[in-house]
Amino acid sequence: MTMDKQTSVFEYAPAPESRSVVDIAPSYGLFIDGEFTDAADGKVFKTVSPATEEVLSEVAQAGAEDVDRAVKAARKAFEKWSALPGAERAKYLFRIARIIQERSRELAVLETLDNGKPIKETRDADLPLVAAHFFYYAGWADKLDHAGYGANPRPLGVAGQVIPWNFPLLMLAWKIAPALATGNTVVLKPAETTPLSALFFADICRQAGLPKGVVNILPGYGDTGAAIVAHEGVDKVAFTGSTAVGKEIARTVAGTDKKVTLELGGKGANIVFDDAPIDQAVEGIVSGIFFNQGQVCCAGSRLLVQESIQDELLDSLKRRLSTLRLGDPLDKNTDIGAINSSEQLARITSLVETGEAEGAERWSAPCELPSSGYWFAPTLFTNVTQAHTVARDEIFGPVLSVLTFRTPEEAVAKANNSAYGLSAGIWTEKGSRILAVADRLRAGVVWANTFNKFDPTSPFGGYKESGFGREGGRHGLEGYLDV
Repeated sequence: MTMDKQTSVFEYAPAPESRSVVDIAPSYGLFIDGEFTDAADGKVFKTVSPATEEVLSEVAQAGAEDVDRAVKAARKAFEKWSALPGAERAKYLFRIARIIQERSRELAVLETLDNGKPIKETRDADLPLVAAHFFYYAGWADKLDHAGYGANPRPLGVAGQVIPWNFPLLMLAWKIAPALATGNTVVLKPAETTPLSALFFADICRQAGLPKGVVNILPGYGDTGAAIVAHEGVDKVAFTGSTAVGKEIARTVAGTDKKVTLELGGKGANIVFDDAPIDQAVEGIVSGIFFNQGQVCCAGSRLLVQESIQDELLDSLKRRLSTLRLGDPLDKNTDIGAINSSEQLARITSLVETGEAEGAERWSAPCELPSSGYWFAPTLFTNVTQAHTVARDEIFGPVLSVLTFRTPEEAVAKANNSAYGLSAGIWTEKGSRILAVADRLRAGVVWANTFNKFDPTSPFGGYKESGFGREGGRHGLEGYLDV
């Protein structure tokens, strides 16, 4: 990136991770009842690398008949799997966790190729958390009597799970680990743009000796997900994704006895008070909205900054954004990778154009965008009001809207003035202020002097249009138990 004269920046030589550490097959089948198999109607689709637009592989596309077959396999496997003592189920989960650790380099490269996010994120954030979730829920498997849901809580049956493309393997772990620990079996649909790490995981299940039918993986489009949700043999639906699809799912399951958890969109407020440590806050703002190219439901996409420090903070933030390195996601120096798909890039571009048309002031970090692939420069908007589209709609990209406030009351009112309620951040030196403000924020997770910190022991989920139910922690067991 170009820099002004005052700032010297180290020039890094390219440090690409090797693609050869992972083998990508030219084609993949559906994973049903412990075997890879073609779709009943023979349909396939291609998955591409967002950074280069090259086709990585061809993947079988599941239809209604395949969903039916997978649900029946899961139903059959449920009898024996749910009857196993918790300590026996735990052994499988521990084994899966250890294989994930052993094969984490392969998985990190595969995820980066298929999703477009930088290798340092898949390697240092996604993969350690994936393994940690399996380790954590393995520990719960033989202690369910003590989880606070009464004696001998029972599993529900077959869990139909639909996950998004922004954290493909991590969302799989959030869904599958608690489901298996509690004795349920699973039919999971990965996102159509990122099916490869889920299919790799299917192979890990075989490597771990997991009984056939306990985990089934069905790549496909929205109609595949809809068929899983609507299938009468599915007892539990877990979905992470857009609010619009979440509402559709709620309509589908209304009147049935299916248990549902929905983790939907967000428009998180990141609140910076005048006594906050500016440099630390800037790092938190950057990780809050530019981590994973802003394609994060709990991203801190609305920056609320106290008026008296706005200029100082924005100067510092723009300086920091000018040093971010955008480019090859497999390069270990890369901070900003590719946008996941051409559709997502079009959505981001359109919302940013709307922001400019409505009079918000746009600033994008000076950087050269690669000629192929899907890219968007880190961008922020100032002169934003609460009525602006960029302050209300989830953009799901590397775009930050900056608003100001004068008093803590105004900060809370503006933070809560959203259809969403998934996350929030508070930056201040005063512990009393953190507690007082956090208490009044309608958000499922509130970070203090940090952002985007995840831990398998901590519950995660939203209020309002951000969904309901919690994933992670002891709370994450409840969605998979008959309590």
